Amino acid sequence: MKKWMSILVTVVMLCGLLAGCGSSDGKKSDTAATTEGNTAEAVADSDIKVGFIFIGDENDGYTYAFYKGVQEMQKEYGLTDDQISIKWNVGENEDCYEAACDLADEGCNIIFANSFGHEDYMMQAAEQYPDVEFCHATGNQAAESGLDNMHNYYVAVEESRYVSGVVAGYKLNEMIADGTITEDEAVIGYVGAYAYAQVISGYDAFYLGVKSVCPSATMKVKYTGSWGDQSAEYDVAKALIEEENCVIISQHSNTTGPASACEELGAYVVGYNISMTDTAPNAALTSASLDWGPYMSYAVGCVLNGESIDADWCKGYPDGACMITDINKNAFSEETYSELTTKVDEVEKALTDDTMEVFDTSTFTVDGKQLDESYEDSKGNKPIWDGAYHESYFFSAPDVTFIVDGITELNQVV
Repeated sequence: MKKWMSILVTVVMLCGLLAGCGSSDGKKSDTAATTEGNTAEAVADSDIKVGFIFIGDENDGYTYAFYKGVQEMQKEYGLTDDQISIKWNVGENEDCYEAACDLADEGCNIIFANSFGHEDYMMQAAEQYPDVEFCHATGNQAAESGLDNMHNYYVAVEESRYVSGVVAGYKLNEMIADGTITEDEAVIGYVGAYAYAQVISGYDAFYLGVKSVCPSATMKVKYTGSWGDQSAEYDVAKALIEEENCVIISQHSNTTGPASACEELGAYVVGYNISMTDTAPNAALTSASLDWGPYMSYAVGCVLNGESIDADWCKGYPDGACMITDINKNAFSEETYSELTTKVDEVEKALTDDTMEVFDTSTFTVDGKQLDESYEDSKGNKPIWDGAYHESYFFSAPDVTFIVDGITELNQVV
């Protein structure tokens, strides 16, 4: 039955579904878009079952961050292990649909998926199982899918990437001051998976954090074509160091490959999801990180209380959904470390208090020009006002596709 239903739903989706965007009455730290939702009767804590579909397993940093969120949510509601069902290493293909159907048939009341390419398959399952809630990370189709039980969520990771960029910028300044590099040699490399908006948004934000404290910095981006290929990530980082003379590497990819390359070749690294100090005790500076626990607890809480789940959800520093990992004190002089931690505290407070914007349009140009309020995103919305691009305002997924001046893409993988 699953197979013929999959074919039928796919035809319907191809004919009728358009990529979605919602409306909003708040900033990204509030709900980006809401719908009536699939409100049902409350479910007792002892009766609920929660399913998860993960692109990797607990050994890759990206999925491990989600797994930590599972543990937080499980602890908050006192759920037993029998009430949690996880499908590990599920590809961005028909396997996701099968996994979602299996979890629904097991009796899961709510199912989460964590990879961009899972979205279409989650929507197929959501149409087949209208009494089950489906929550998909990084997508943007829920609000216009016509499915009350389909939801998108993301974390305002551009905020933690900006802060981690400040850390990298301080390291560049230290290297310039001690004569290790000149101002013109303040070149950062960035290992990206694909040229998707979430990757571009992240590396723009990271670079703006770097440039806020080290104005001479430039950055080069190279894509691997995979979210979690450790060998490819190592090779791309190595090429950025040896061929492009990058002295610090950052990443939007899921393994410790870049950290291993930096430790081996004498560069520094700003990681993603998890601390890289175990892999690169000398090279690691910090990592941009995020906490999926707040969303999982929110969505599961809605099911328990019989409340509707927002079509789009995206929160950041004000709600404890993003952060950086501990700064590696051993990678800095005592003086730099003291100045850096003070600066990081200042920036994080401003983000938490909502008194600064990562994409303040006065701080960057694109093709030599400052963006203004006439700029439209991929959905035709105008996300620039009050001198800032408001990421994740109209829908939860990032939508930045412009590349800030000072950044060069060395290849293109989509």
